[in-house]
Amino acid sequence: MKNIVIGGAWPYANGSLHIGHLAALLPGDVLARYFRSKGDQVFYVSGSDCHGTPITIRAREENSTPEIISEHYHKEFCEVFEKLGFSYDFYTKTSDSRHKDFVMQFHKKLYSGPYIEERTVNQAYCPNCKKVLTDRLVVGICPACGSETRGDQCDVCGEVLDADTVLDAKCANCGTVLTFGKTTQLFLLISKLKNELCEYLNSHPYWRKNAIAFTKRYIDEGLRDRAITRDLDWGIKVPKDGYDDKRIYIWAENVLGYLSAVSVLCEERGINFKEVFGDNSRHYYVHGKDNIPFHTIILPSLLLAHGEGLHLPDNIISSEYITLEGKKISTSKNWAVWAKDLAAEYNPDSIRYFFIANGPENRDTDFSFHEFKKQNNASLVGAWGNLVNRTLAFAVKFLDCQVNPAIVDADIKERIRQLYKSVGIKIEKGTFREALREIFEVVRFGNTYYDAKQPWKTRVNNLEDCINTISNCTYLIANIAILLHPFLPFSSSKVSEWLGVKNKWEEQDIGVKIIPNDISILFSKID
Repeated sequence: MKNIVIGGAWPYANGSLHIGHLAALLPGDVLARYFRSKGDQVFYVSGSDCHGTPITIRAREENSTPEIISEHYHKEFCEVFEKLGFSYDFYTKTSDSRHKDFVMQFHKKLYSGPYIEERTVNQAYCPNCKKVLTDRLVVGICPACGSETRGDQCDVCGEVLDADTVLDAKCANCGTVLTFGKTTQLFLLISKLKNELCEYLNSHPYWRKNAIAFTKRYIDEGLRDRAITRDLDWGIKVPKDGYDDKRIYIWAENVLGYLSAVSVLCEERGINFKEVFGDNSRHYYVHGKDNIPFHTIILPSLLLAHGEGLHLPDNIISSEYITLEGKKISTSKNWAVWAKDLAAEYNPDSIRYFFIANGPENRDTDFSFHEFKKQNNASLVGAWGNLVNRTLAFAVKFLDCQVNPAIVDADIKERIRQLYKSVGIKIEKGTFREALREIFEVVRFGNTYYDAKQPWKTRVNNLEDCINTISNCTYLIANIAILLHPFLPFSSSKVSEWLGVKNKWEEQDIGVKIIPNDISILFSKID
């Protein structure tokens, strides 16, 4: 049994989740459910990012406080994740006292090492608003790609920025040209870790192409040291004398949420934290491509600088973007489909199916309601739901609710055994679309087999053949339900309960089964 850490990106608690978040985060739940069914010890963690300037901006706009705003969206996130079946072992928030304590202790250790340096740097100031500005409140031109950007990160090219490097820098609130004063901050000396980061990147050739390309670009362009403190009043205190009026910069504490959440689980389970962040473990980090540098440069740098040999990320599951009806999602222009609305309206497995089957694994993919309806009706209603309902309803109506899947064709059994191996490999590699496609090939094979065998005819002229047909189909259904459980947990759990099979990643070689006489429809058509 291995320790499997799965970290889902922490969404900012300053606005509702949209379909882009779902597409990026759903692979984490697939991984968690799969590894649990294999018997591994899973630590599936995430939380709401409750600090940072976006939340203070939202609070000011609504005449509220960062605490109230972040708590409102944290609760909304929890409700959405629950409705869609996200099986987090621990979903927390960066404002949790346990996270704050962990981060402060981590930083104390960090400050005692050779990778932290105090520097005097430029600090943005708006002469019109008469206040110091955080990076998020600085707007201008990205020095890397020439696009309009904010002062923390360019949304177009992904460049992580410092406010004083932004060209034509202005105040986001009033548009005034900024001046720059001086302030003292603590810096993480990432440039000193270049050799370690190069070696780390080269040892992971199986990452997705965007993760490799982004990380290589950051290294090749020259790693820059980054401030880990800021002049803020909303965030985690800096555990160092003379820094009472400053807070730990958000990127230097939110990525440590994976560690703080795992530490809570370790305490609850009676497990040594260093064992989980040691050798007998495998770590997955699941997020969108705009978060790549924070997981392949920033987090590894913090772990290396900490100096206690903490486990670095193994698998980077970094998605491309989801577009909406052919156009880029824009929350500021209200061009989005909100996750809470989708979850309230549709079957959760229908939502999960679409965003996994069309996951933006290697390129941007598009969401449209027409395509969502089409795929639900064809694949879930017409293929999987049809196979389940026609088979089990037949057994109830014509075979006295009894089937005997022990008498299964050898070639069908072998196909299922190979399917477990193949799908498992694909899930572990992060190729979820291909894994789901392969399972549905067998679903369609089951329907073709049923049609060819014509049990509605053989029940009259060859009852033994009819029983064999339904038994083979029931065997297929039982195993497909287990294979689909990481992807479609709600419908798969129903089928597993009907057939009395346990969610274990291995062939379900079941014997005589009594089918419940109240089999329900798995999926409904979307009109």
